[in-house]
Amino acid sequence: MRTFDFAPLYRSSVGFDRLFDLMDQATRAETSAATWPPYNIEKLADDAYRITLAVAGFAADEIELTQNGNTLLVSGQRKNEGERQFLHRGIAARQFRQTFNLADHVKVTGAGLDNGLLSVELVREVPEAFKPRRIPIGGASSAVGQDNAPVQVEDRAKAA
Repeated sequence: MRTFDFAPLYRSSVGFDRLFDLMDQATRAETSAATWPPYNIEKLADDAYRITLAVAGFAADEIELTQNGNTLLVSGQRKNEGERQFLHRGIAARQFRQTFNLADHVKVTGAGLDNGLLSVELVREVPEAFKPRRIPIGGASSAVGQDNAPVQVEDRAKAA
């Protein structure tokens, strides 16, 4: 497996710590516990996403979703099934913890469990304060009208 040294990037950039931490995590060897349960991440629209996890055998009250800042934690723990004797056990019943790092302003809008698939709906809602806006260019006095409207300048030779 390849390893990458991100130190030069840390030295020449400011405010990208979270991105570099994510890249560090991605380059680490994955264990089987980190990849279970299997999941899909779908882009439904420009600002809408869905995470679908295969959680066969888990009931809705055995799964917990927690969003803390930019992190979504999905965990599941089966309740005691009582004494059952299995001749073959192919459906995993172990507990799981799956963490997803979310972009800024991504919020969970809903979740549903259907046919052993847990669907988590996400949407990115950028507040007005963070959306791009035009900045007028001007000196000490601000221009009247549109941001880029031409400003009338009087000819001093005619005025004299």
